[in-house]
Amino acid sequence: MQRTPQGETVIVPRNFKLLEELERSEKGLGDMNISYGLVDSSDTFLTEWNGGILGPHGTQHDSRFYELRVSIPSNYPAIPPKVRFVSRVNMSCVDSKTGEIIYSKVPATKNWNRNMGIEQVLISLRAEMTSSENRRLKQPLEGSTF
Repeated sequence: MQRTPQGETVIVPRNFKLLEELERSEKGLGDMNISYGLVDSSDTFLTEWNGGILGPHGTQHDSRFYELRVSIPSNYPAIPPKVRFVSRVNMSCVDSKTGEIIYSKVPATKNWNRNMGIEQVLISLRAEMTSSENRRLKQPLEGSTF
């Protein structure tokens, strides 16, 4: 959602927002501890994305790289993307059987608004890795998947 100089609210269409997010990621703008991009560059509806999070230093996640899958619903950005870990991870905000994030436990998805995007969700997940609940949790063997 954006505002014009006259104060009018303009709702940016789904694909325009996603194209902006893709361009930002491809140019390497933003947090360099996360990455995201399309699974298939010929996906004209921009629905399936790969994500990656580099584990924060000083935690059980230190130097690990976590792979995620991000699915964009048709009514995005009104609702957050669907996110699940491909890499096995032990966190209080991740379903231990499926790897899907628990929306009510991730600040970015719990407080979602249409100005947020994939990057904010991945940053929020990385921040959760440093929380007192998650920083010391024993992690599965590196390389294991859901």
